[in-house]
Amino acid sequence: MKKLIYEKIKAWDSIIIHRHVRPDPDAYGSQAGLKELINLHFPEKKVYLAGDHDPSLTFLATMDEIADNIFAQSLIIVCDTANIERIDDNRYEKGRFLIKIDHHPEVDPYGDLSWVDTEASSTSEMICELSAEFSEAEKNLSDEAARLLYGGIVGDTGRFRYPSTTQKTFFWAGQLVQYRFSISELYDKMYASSLAVIRLEGYVLSSVEVRPSGAGVVYLPKEKLEEFGVTSRDAASIVNAFSTLEGLKAWVFFVEEEDVIRVRLRSKGPEIHKLAGSYHGGGHPLASGAHVTSWEEADRLLAELDDICRTK
Repeated sequence: MKKLIYEKIKAWDSIIIHRHVRPDPDAYGSQAGLKELINLHFPEKKVYLAGDHDPSLTFLATMDEIADNIFAQSLIIVCDTANIERIDDNRYEKGRFLIKIDHHPEVDPYGDLSWVDTEASSTSEMICELSAEFSEAEKNLSDEAARLLYGGIVGDTGRFRYPSTTQKTFFWAGQLVQYRFSISELYDKMYASSLAVIRLEGYVLSSVEVRPSGAGVVYLPKEKLEEFGVTSRDAASIVNAFSTLEGLKAWVFFVEEEDVIRVRLRSKGPEIHKLAGSYHGGGHPLASGAHVTSWEEADRLLAELDDICRTK
C-alpha cells in the first residue's frame, strides 16, 4: 500500500492534504509533515494544506488558501481521520482521486486507496514509514518535516507514555531526532499554558467526581468557561489533568459550547471508542471525542460509561 500511495503522489502535479476537524498535533504533524516530504522530493509539485487553521497549533504549521477550481485537478490525501463526517473542508469531494492514511479503528472505509494501521502510534509515525518509499537514503526528510512528525508522534503518544507506543515508535523517534530542530523548543510550545488555563485546571482537580465504578466526570458549562476566561479548546488541553488518580478507570469531560456539548473521553483500560461512536464521534479505544446536544443526553452517555467501567 505504501508503494501504491507513493506512485500516486509521484503521478500527480497538484496534491491537497486534509485532516480532521478540531485538530491535534498528530493531525497537523502528519498533514504538514507529508507536505514537507513531498516538497523535498518533488519541488515542482503544488501541495496544499486544507482545513480551518487552529491558532493553538500555529507553532507547527498554517493552512493554505485554496481556490475551488484547484480541487477538481488534484489528488486528495486525508490524514488522521477515521470517518468522513470529521474531514475538515468538504471540498475534498471535488478531488479526482482520494487516499486515506489513518491509524484509528476504521469507522468509514472511504477512499480510492486506504492505508489504515491501528498498530501505529500515530499517523505521523505512518508518514515516517511512507518516507522510506521516497528514497533509500538514510536521511530522506527535511529538518522541518522531522520536526512536524516528531511533534505529531509526541502528541499522540503523550510523550511516549500511552500503550500505543511501540518499539517502532521509538525507532522512528530516534531517526527524527537526528535532524536539526530544537526538541526543547517544540516541547515548550506544545505544552505551554496560560494563567487562565492553569486556574481552570485547579478548578477541575477540585471538582472532578469519581464514581464507585471508576468512571470520572467533569462538567464545564459555558458559564464556567466564561468565569475563567477560557475557550472550549483551552479546556481540551487539560483533559488528562487527573489521569494518575488512583482507582480511576475512564473519564469524561463535558464542555459546553454555543450549540453543542463537546465530549472528551479518556480511559486507562476500558475501551471507549464505540461509546464515542454512538454519540456522533469516534477515536481510539483509550482516547475519543464526541458531542451531545443536551445535558440529559450527557447524563445518558455518563451512565453508559459507568456501565462500561463497572464491567471491566
